Amino acid sequence: MCLAGPPPAAADTTAPPPAAAAASAAGPVTAAPVTAVGAAAMAQSALASLAGVDASGLTAAEQAECLRSLERAESMHTAARARILAVFHASGGYEDDGHGSAKTWLAWQTRVTRGAAAGAMGWMRRLAAHPAVAGALARGELSGSWAKHVCGWSDLLPEASRGAADEILLAAAAGGADLADLAALAEEMRRRTARPDADGGDDGFAGRALDLEVTFGGAGSLNGNLTPQCTAALSAVLDALGRKAGPEDTRTQRQRYHDAIEEACRRLIAAGCLPARAGQPTTIQLYMTLDQLRGLHGAVGTDAAWVGSGPGGWPAGPGADCDAAIVPVVSGHVDREVLDQLAAALLQRRPPASAASPGRDATPGRAAAPGQLGQPGDPAAARRRAEQAARRLILARAADLLSGPAGLAAYLRTRLPDDLVASVSLPLDIGAATETIPVHLRRAVTIRDRHCRFPGCHQPPAACQPHHIIPRAKGGPTSLTNLLLACTFHHLIAIHRWGWGIALHPDGTVTATSPDRRRTLHSHGPPATAAS
Repeated sequence: MCLAGPPPAAADTTAPPPAAAAASAAGPVTAAPVTAVGAAAMAQSALASLAGVDASGLTAAEQAECLRSLERAESMHTAARARILAVFHASGGYEDDGHGSAKTWLAWQTRVTRGAAAGAMGWMRRLAAHPAVAGALARGELSGSWAKHVCGWSDLLPEASRGAADEILLAAAAGGADLADLAALAEEMRRRTARPDADGGDDGFAGRALDLEVTFGGAGSLNGNLTPQCTAALSAVLDALGRKAGPEDTRTQRQRYHDAIEEACRRLIAAGCLPARAGQPTTIQLYMTLDQLRGLHGAVGTDAAWVGSGPGGWPAGPGADCDAAIVPVVSGHVDREVLDQLAAALLQRRPPASAASPGRDATPGRAAAPGQLGQPGDPAAARRRAEQAARRLILARAADLLSGPAGLAAYLRTRLPDDLVASVSLPLDIGAATETIPVHLRRAVTIRDRHCRFPGCHQPPAACQPHHIIPRAKGGPTSLTNLLLACTFHHLIAIHRWGWGIALHPDGTVTATSPDRRRTLHSHGPPATAAS
């Protein structure tokens, strides 16, 4: 936006810049810093002071002036960062810290995301190509968001016309034009300077970009610049798959658009159009620690029977296990306290020298150095060395004891009553993937249901997934009577996240119940009354 205040007078060179004028109106101005580092420190100190102000004690006029000043400061910050970053980038200053680019240096040293670092580099390049816009930002006359639009519009013009276009658009903004007026003015300039159409014309192809950042817990942040063709294709996908699914669909438009992209990707994978997937359904890596495995239902007795003879849950959303191959992976960790207890017990039963062969370390084939086990010396030191040898011995044997096809982890996993993780073991106890829904059964469910079975929804089978009415994790069988088709929204969101219940009756009808049990939806109408 064009920030509040009259446009600067070009003829009056003695007039203070807007920032100084605002500062003098608010109070005395301190002396200008001598160095650039001092200026940055002064700006940081001023902002820290402002961040600690009790805003409730300010009048509305003071609050408004602070907000205007902060927006001007934001514009100046963008210009100053771009100017310094350009020199830092050109001189290779990032190499002093062992980095290969200014972008990676920014992400590391300033602790910003890769997307934010890329954005800073984008401003550096943008303002280098538009010096007039950079000057307007440095004077606090234009906001960063408006500046980005102005640069984008000018970039659509022939290179020789861009500087003059920037000046015209900046003058119009200073004169009070709003963003829509500036867009219309830019379009008119583009019409007058347009060259004849030619193959390979600039349609945003060179500036196309998409940045997907993976954040906490596997979530992501998406940002990009799309070509007109990509924008049109994506808009068609969002319009087709982002509609409300029914009165029970309370998602916002932004949530529906997110789910539409996910649904489009899911259909692409299921259609076998990705070379590496070939239509294979989802594979879930079921990670569990040995402690978690031992805590499952039925594990206690199995643990005892074996003695006589990432952790962390599902890396997939609710409902993903309905139609997925599941590969159980059992991991573990060293419990130092238990290890110390075992070492102490081992040493109490045998003399310290018997924890390993006299004169040798616990590691096979490695001779002990003078002063180690079996050598005269400090008894406390000999005891510590004996404990270390006992720990190494226990750890070496524990790996053999717990892992492998005959280890405790595999024995527990393959003998639990729930067959979810009871599959044939592979080395180091990564179990074989469970079977997915057989093709003939999937075909039978599709022929029977013909569309999403949630009452009122008629999404075709291609948009649906088989749903286990009784979940697989609770022993639900993969059978025709325990499966029905549900579209992605009703399956993964309404049922598995919001908690809607769904029941398939013997006559083929379906009833859905809301999580609070106050609403019941039927796929069939009330029974017809007998004619009198």
